[in-house]
Amino acid sequence: MPTHEADPPPQPDPDGDEPAGPADGPAGVPPPASAPALDHRGSLGDRLRALTRFDVAEQLDLARFLARWIVLGALVGVLAGLASAGFLITLDWATETRLEHPWLLWLLPVAGLAVGLAYHHLGGDSARGNNLIIDEIHAPSRWVPKRMAPLVYGGTIVTHLFGGSAGREGTAIQMSGSLSDVLARVLRLGSTDRRLVLVAAIAGGFGSVFGVPLAGAVFAFEVQAVGRLRYDALIPAVVASVVGDRIVEALGVEHAPTPTVAGVDLDPALLGKLVLVGLACGLVALVFVEATHAVKRLMAARVAWEPLRPVLGGVAIIVLTLAVGTRDYLGLSLPLAGDAFTDVASVALFAFALKLVFTAVTLGTGFQGGEVTPLFIIGVTLGATLARALGVDGPLLPAVGYVAVFGAAANTPLACTVMGLELFGTEAAVPLLVVCAIAYVTSGHRGIYASQRLEVAKHRVVEPPRVSPDRLSDEADRRRARRRGGAGGPPPA
Repeated sequence: MPTHEADPPPQPDPDGDEPAGPADGPAGVPPPASAPALDHRGSLGDRLRALTRFDVAEQLDLARFLARWIVLGALVGVLAGLASAGFLITLDWATETRLEHPWLLWLLPVAGLAVGLAYHHLGGDSARGNNLIIDEIHAPSRWVPKRMAPLVYGGTIVTHLFGGSAGREGTAIQMSGSLSDVLARVLRLGSTDRRLVLVAAIAGGFGSVFGVPLAGAVFAFEVQAVGRLRYDALIPAVVASVVGDRIVEALGVEHAPTPTVAGVDLDPALLGKLVLVGLACGLVALVFVEATHAVKRLMAARVAWEPLRPVLGGVAIIVLTLAVGTRDYLGLSLPLAGDAFTDVASVALFAFALKLVFTAVTLGTGFQGGEVTPLFIIGVTLGATLARALGVDGPLLPAVGYVAVFGAAANTPLACTVMGLELFGTEAAVPLLVVCAIAYVTSGHRGIYASQRLEVAKHRVVEPPRVSPDRLSDEADRRRARRRGGAGGPPPA
């Protein structure tokens, strides 16, 4: 093993009393290169190039890179936007049909069996959902299955049609990722380019399904790992998110309205209340994550045949609905958000806890759909409860709760702060940032995305493992992929 000599001790400065440091700058950083000497005998062009150090070849490469990824990002955005628009239109139909025909709830166990059988016999890697896409961004080794898009689309629509409590973002991201990986196959992109396409697919899916193009791009960077942002996919992610959102709007698909938060007087008393709200949001996010994983572990331990798990989940949802005496917690539960924004007194004090339980049972037993919209509802109803308890009028606390619980559960505080600005206006900027930051730290190192890597711990009290505790086989999976030659990229089309 080669040995490394220590840096020589500092030598006295011949012109002064202070010792001169080593040749490199602080912390081993080399000093900036000196400007090249000007050759006054050369032409004016030579002297200008020597003065500015302008590299024409480098600028041409950057221009080609920019043009290439604007085009690829736009293509991904079109795919994401079309998929999200079609999904949202169908989802509205499923919700309206369920409301018009309440008896459909009684068929939820049968619907669960259909979803379970479809994934048991056809799912394969598709059953890993968003985690598969995040893993392929970290270490490309296999193509995202083409069947992922139709499976998650059909499974989510069935879940909502018969009354399961689930969301939308997981479906939009998986559809976008599956379709975008098909594009990567057609274009025969290498591993590096394919990884950027998948990041753009996350941005396009998230930004288009919620109508938040800025948050969509930031979410795609932030969701990959805790404590680290990578900007190599900046251009395609921004383009895909913006184009996807424009496609959805052009097709006439509307998103649920949200109020504009105005007149925020950020005095010390309100700031203290926001700190309490942040703590509560983080703890509720942690409970959601643990509850969902606990249901999954219980099902895996007690029910060997996978298709039976959503059947039992459907029965449990029916029992819960009868127990609480209302169907407000089925499906997306968007009316609860409207009530929380307009009249906090109309929201049940423990509505957030009931939505949490309904969603943990639905997703934990194998129904399809995302976690994000239920987390929005959990957060907004929690904010309404806290607004009553803390004496804060208006939609401020429901608004910050709307994004903070999701931000804490997904470990994406910056994306959710940006989302809050897009949804509720810039006057809520400081409350949004304060609550999202505190909730993020309070929620610990777990999250709803098991493939999310931990790069920088949230605190140094205990150094957590770099591999998610919910992915015990994560390192083994990567070693097997390397043995198969997966480190060089996906197999050829």
